[in-house]
Amino acid sequence: MAKKKKTTSNAVKILQKRYIKGNKKRIKSLERERENLNIAEQIYELRTQAGLNQKQLAKLVGTTQSVISRLEDADYNGYSLAMLRKIGAALHQRLQVEFIPESTSYAFG
Repeated sequence: MAKKKKTTSNAVKILQKRYIKGNKKRIKSLERERENLNIAEQIYELRTQAGLNQKQLAKLVGTTQSVISRLEDADYNGYSLAMLRKIGAALHQRLQVEFIPESTSYAFG
């Protein structure tokens, strides 16, 4: 008797298997998007923890509210070290950038 193939209804697993698994270009793209999301989330969290709205942070940094809005958008990918340092200084944070081996990248099967 043949083994019954195990199926899943988990959409994320299905999409990973169909579109990402083994495709190094797509894995790299997904990693970049996750990095952007992480930066955007950190800026948002630090700003809200400081009790500031986007316009208030923009004034402290010397930019406009729309720039802060873009920086907090997960789809944005134009972050500069200079701007991140300004935000860090305004929020009493130190910026740390580090290189990590590719072998510690996200695994997608």
